[in-house]
Amino acid sequence: MSASALHVARTGLEAQDARMRVIANNLANVATTAFKRDRANFATLAYQDARVAGQQSSSESAYATGLNLGTGVGVQSTTRMVSQGALDNTGNALDIAIQGEGYFQVAMPGGQTAYTRAGNFTLSAEGQLVTAQGYVIQPPISVPAGAGSVTIGADGTVSATVAGSATPTQLGQITLTSFANPAGLQASGDNFLLETAASGPAQTGPAGVAGRGTLKQGMLEASNVNVVQELVDMIECQRAYEINSKMISAVDEMLKNANQTL
Repeated sequence: MSASALHVARTGLEAQDARMRVIANNLANVATTAFKRDRANFATLAYQDARVAGQQSSSESAYATGLNLGTGVGVQSTTRMVSQGALDNTGNALDIAIQGEGYFQVAMPGGQTAYTRAGNFTLSAEGQLVTAQGYVIQPPISVPAGAGSVTIGADGTVSATVAGSATPTQLGQITLTSFANPAGLQASGDNFLLETAASGPAQTGPAGVAGRGTLKQGMLEASNVNVVQELVDMIECQRAYEINSKMISAVDEMLKNANQTL
């Protein structure tokens, strides 16, 4: 039993180490545009059933309770918390924040489509609206050379004043994509997410329609990381790790006493 207790305590150390890594990643990305914090989820490992409740204890009676010994804990999954982050006013005409549900579509190298809520866009040398990495948003939006006063409406309509025209010219419309289960999207780095079987198929359309959010020009969405809450979780995780460490020391002392006695 002592050897089993060592194993159980070891799984506790590994689980808390994984949780601390999740917390550290949340805090590291506290200033990342549109970052969504993660939460570690745990589940019990398999139980060893020495006796099952209801099992016959004699020819005329049955055990009212069982004898089940747990084998520890494991990390079950991580959940992305998709709550809205605060909107910060930047004054940059090409910064776009999503207020509500939805993601921008981005054409990745190789033809793959990725999704992001980070709207810190810029113009490429060809005048296309691109991400900081140079990836073109979908559908493509091209701003003619010399155009001024780029305006992006709440529905994603992009307009600009071009040479030879006194009135703004519509250049296109930025659409948003929603998912039945946005927490099921796969994070791939650089603020990009990928569609998975768990997220459901992408549903693309104009902003403000079918539950999709609206766009805010000149603003960026901040991360939804609450530093105070993360620090509280970190302290709780640290204490749980220390307790599991003490459990290993206690079991080791028990084994030492058993060896000396026997």
